[in-house]
Amino acid sequence: MDNNKRVILAVVLSLMVLLTWNYFFPPVTPLVTDNQTAADPNQTVASSTVAPGPAQALPAAPTVQFTPSSGERLTVDTPLYHAVINSSGGVLESFVLKEYKETIAPDSRNIDLVTPQSVTKAPLGLIWNTQPSWAQGQWAVQGESLSLSDGQSGTIQLTGTLGGVQIVRVLSFSAGTYEIKEEVKITNTSPAQIQGNLAFSVSSVPLTAESDKYNLTKIAYMVGTSLTEEDSQKDLQLGVESGTPALWGGIESNYFLLALVPTSADMIVRAKLEDNVYRLTVADQMLLDPGTTQLRTCSYYLGPKTQGALEIMPKNLKASINYGFFDIIAKPLNQFLHFLYGYVGNYGVAIIILTVIIKALFWPLSHKSYKSMEQMKKLQPMMAKIREKYADDREKMNAEIMQLYKTYKVNPAGGCVPMLLQIPVFFALYQALLGAIELRHASFITQLPFTDLVWLADLSAKDPYYITPLVMGATMFLQQRMSPPMGDPMQAKIMMLMPVIFTFLFLNFPSGLVVYWLVNNVLSIAQQWLMIRKAK
Repeated sequence: MDNNKRVILAVVLSLMVLLTWNYFFPPVTPLVTDNQTAADPNQTVASSTVAPGPAQALPAAPTVQFTPSSGERLTVDTPLYHAVINSSGGVLESFVLKEYKETIAPDSRNIDLVTPQSVTKAPLGLIWNTQPSWAQGQWAVQGESLSLSDGQSGTIQLTGTLGGVQIVRVLSFSAGTYEIKEEVKITNTSPAQIQGNLAFSVSSVPLTAESDKYNLTKIAYMVGTSLTEEDSQKDLQLGVESGTPALWGGIESNYFLLALVPTSADMIVRAKLEDNVYRLTVADQMLLDPGTTQLRTCSYYLGPKTQGALEIMPKNLKASINYGFFDIIAKPLNQFLHFLYGYVGNYGVAIIILTVIIKALFWPLSHKSYKSMEQMKKLQPMMAKIREKYADDREKMNAEIMQLYKTYKVNPAGGCVPMLLQIPVFFALYQALLGAIELRHASFITQLPFTDLVWLADLSAKDPYYITPLVMGATMFLQQRMSPPMGDPMQAKIMMLMPVIFTFLFLNFPSGLVVYWLVNNVLSIAQQWLMIRKAK
């Protein structure tokens, strides 16, 4: 591989990076957050027989919206969250996460995954044969508001009637988990056989800010071992469906998840973006003879996308933590990053240590790449003469160049292959750092040295003063100046544009990623300096 091919490869790889960012991280819609107030419920039991029916496509979303004007408000308070449930159908009016703030400001409110806007789509509301259960009939409550300490659990029972059936909902809550378990018993109280669809639902406004191009709100669902994620607002406005029964479905961002996990049987997932609210349902079909009862169960998850919280959830919900094509590499890197944090107590320092370790592991490959580039540099004068001599005979020119490689025992791909082998790790670490909720609001250097200005206080946000991306661009420029020069001046000019392009690209990157890339560049410069010194 001569210099022309090496430059083309470098430019193509750089363009691939640029295009990949734009493809996977387009602009998103804004986050609307607000807090609600409270009131609360408790216990009761229920049992019935399970008569699984064939899963079918979900009914269309109901046109009747929920208005939290009637019904008793029951609160559920645990060490992890504070929830408000309306007794009129069991609609969730608020779900405040106690361990997560909206911003890094000292007076910032806790995140509420349910906003007044998303309440209109009735999160946790049941749908029976396209009819919104919360808007029909009278609902009775057994139980009261719950205040659960570690190790405690409690239930709320809601009973209502709708279209010839009695619906009994039993919601179970446990301290120490974000899971809400539900049992729904449907009893045919009419003299005729009834066929119907029961749908569970969740809804949410966008979970990410409009300016956050690297963290999208998506609809995700899992069928078998296949995970599907959809973030196209155009497609979601038309509606998406799993087609076949799915293990679970959810509304997600890099950091948070509102999921439905049907536990009595796999169910069809359907989702839609309407009025700037994401709405997702899972549904199953029932056939009820007069006087018979059937049971359906489902688990809800409303919380952070952390490995520990999701591992205890059924139906492989932990697969919602996905880092893309290099997921198999990214997850161990992420776990190792958390391991390092356990010792140093600072994620910025942990990122630096992880980068040093990765650089050390790839040191032999980088050394081999640089040596190959030096060998190619020595052959440049002879290659130039061959090109000049056989300018009109390309076949002969290539044959002579290949003979030159053979004579001097130079591998033309030696400079590129070691770099290519490192790309999966770089991409994997990029995805791991981008998707790690632990970096959200995690500080590195909270204030700009010798000032009171807040600086790298949130590794999931961009550098507010663009210092780290500019320094990173400077290190890329220095790194290129230290590399063996290109044979063609035009090629050298093209390569010198790369630091400018990458600097512009990194301006709005999460600062944790920029720190990683900056440290990697500094280590590469140190490595090149040592190699140059050794060669001299």
